[in-house]
Amino acid sequence: MALETEIKLSIPAAAVRRLSTHPLLADNKPLRMKLVNTYYDTPDRRLRDKRIAVRYRHKGTAWLLTVKSDAPAPGGLAQRNEWEVPGQPGEFDFSHVDNPKLRRFLEAATPELQPVFSTDFTRAAWIITPQEGTRIEVALDRGKIDANGRQETICEVELELLEGSVQDLFEAALALQKELPLHPESPSKAERGYRLAADTPLAAIKAVNVCLQPGMTTIAVYRSTAFACLTQLQANEGGARSSKAPEFIHQARVAMRRLRSAIRLWKSLLPEDYISNFDARWRTLANQLGDTRNWDVFLTEILPPISKAFPEHGELQQIAKNAANKLTACRKSAQAAITAPAYSQLLLEFTAATLSLPEKKKPKLAAFAPASLKKRARRVAELAALTKDSHPEARHELRIALKRLRYALEFLAPLFPARGMQRYLQSATGLLDLLGRMNDFSVAEQLVDEALPGHDSDLARAWLAGRSDLLLGQLDGLLSEFLSHPAPWEQG
Repeated sequence: MALETEIKLSIPAAAVRRLSTHPLLADNKPLRMKLVNTYYDTPDRRLRDKRIAVRYRHKGTAWLLTVKSDAPAPGGLAQRNEWEVPGQPGEFDFSHVDNPKLRRFLEAATPELQPVFSTDFTRAAWIITPQEGTRIEVALDRGKIDANGRQETICEVELELLEGSVQDLFEAALALQKELPLHPESPSKAERGYRLAADTPLAAIKAVNVCLQPGMTTIAVYRSTAFACLTQLQANEGGARSSKAPEFIHQARVAMRRLRSAIRLWKSLLPEDYISNFDARWRTLANQLGDTRNWDVFLTEILPPISKAFPEHGELQQIAKNAANKLTACRKSAQAAITAPAYSQLLLEFTAATLSLPEKKKPKLAAFAPASLKKRARRVAELAALTKDSHPEARHELRIALKRLRYALEFLAPLFPARGMQRYLQSATGLLDLLGRMNDFSVAEQLVDEALPGHDSDLARAWLAGRSDLLLGQLDGLLSEFLSHPAPWEQG
């Protein structure tokens, strides 16, 4: 078994010629080869579900049978186990797979294996040695993925670590990115092929679970948490760029909020320059997407029931028209932000910096987690007492604090009894839903003024105030119910 460590970066076709003239590659002559690959799976896609890829590659005059474990690739970095031996297409001998459990799984699936999709591309590969003890293959792949007559273009750069450290790999990628429009890509060719074969449309992806392993240091848990947030963000960036569906931008913003919450949760253990650099940049990007989400909610959730109740009211029709124009402008701005070079650089730089964070033996996770959660719960209780005056500002502060507590609970949930944690999270989520709806109405009042400047908009304001008062009547009950729950981190 070999561990394949690589960074995958997309490159626009118009920039391909500039790659070979980059100082890292200019003095090297690339090796060019044609690579044709056929990927296999069972009819019920058991390999895909296990994140396993099996392919036959035609390389020159040889055929190679490859098995790969296909792990998520946050920030473009992929580290996969790989087994490869010579073979003949249609013959599957997995005796070279030295993981007994995986080998038995593959052997059981062998009778049902059939072609699913293929990739056909030309690779230009350079071997670079940026320093002694470091060897990296830089490969430019251009071609296509073909599945059931449907095709997608391949135009990407892969940097594979042959010798050296992962940090060396990122330094090379960052050096290339300074001169070229390279974007860290999460999906592998196999993932893209499966999606194309199933003709699956893009779908918004919600937060993924944080993977905690026994014996992890507190910093290692932060790293796993941060990369889970990046995985969610990158899973939604394609839809955010190309689709008008509001959920893509919403989930991208959720991923960034979770990431910033993780930075705050581990703030005492992270280097000051790391926090000052990345927290501000993630905040700026999230804000660039925020207005789009607000106008989406206003147009799809807030305004329709008002318009339905007063269908002939001309003021509402004008508000809707102006709001739609605002949404279009904000969406263009958000899409520009998520396609800008600054976003691509942020992904790569953040991933590199997070990987290089120094490990610390103290504090132990068993002490850090309950202390951190207790601190956030105490802040929620303090702010809950201030909501009695019903000021929107106080409720907004409570909502933010409760959201940070919920994210921290989700990050650290595997450390605590499941039943108590589930009840506590359900109560927090119910309270957050109420506070979120109240915040939507508060924001809507501001958006009405923006959509119809110079007008009082009494009808819309009266409707929003009425709905806010109805929700306000539910707040004390949900607050009391949440505060009555025993803290799951204090239960044995």
